[in-house]
Amino acid sequence: MKKPSSKIRAEIVKLQEQLKRAETRDAERIGRIALKAGLGDIEIDEAELQMAFEEVATRFRKGLGQKPKSTAAISTGEASGQRGEG
Repeated sequence: MKKPSSKIRAEIVKLQEQLKRAETRDAERIGRIALKAGLGDIEIDEAELQMAFEEVATRFRKGLGQKPKSTAAISTGEASGQRGEG
């Protein structure tokens, strides 16, 4: 049975909303990590920062970043100098 175009359009709208929510979650996650790493305090051109993020993404896609030395520093806030305070 074929779907009417109105139902397909409604599904597209629903999927676009889901995509927007997923992108927002991803952006918030990456933003929190960037702030913890101290990027919020650095004045840097947006294009330059995007290039740096692209380099990191390439590194992880190639598997070079698969085994971090320690995740404990990140989870406790030591990486951002908080040393377990927050």
